[in-house]
Amino acid sequence: MKFTTINLGDNKIEVFNSFIGRETIVLNGKVVSEKNSITGATHHFKMIENDQEVACKFILGYGLNGVVMSLYKDNKPVIESEKSMFFGFVFLTLICFGFVFFYNVIFH
Repeated sequence: MKFTTINLGDNKIEVFNSFIGRETIVLNGKVVSEKNSITGATHHFKMIENDQEVACKFILGYGLNGVVMSLYKDNKPVIESEKSMFFGFVFLTLICFGFVFFYNVIFH
């Protein structure tokens, strides 16, 4: 499902995120980065702006209010969200406890 669309000059960045954790970054109709992640990932890609190649970094993650994102061009913030590690920590802790619980139920 599409998470967001960002228009920067002549460039269009579309961000997709599936329920199974597949993140896809599409630049001007072409996939420039794909990653699998449960708690968010960092995507690196390049785009052309004013006839120059610009390095971009797009970060998807989770904060206290849900999904957060940050976009950097040449290490300068374009969109910057506060990311809380609290949600990711709680999520991973719950997964670990779930595995331990089900392991004990099944094998003991």
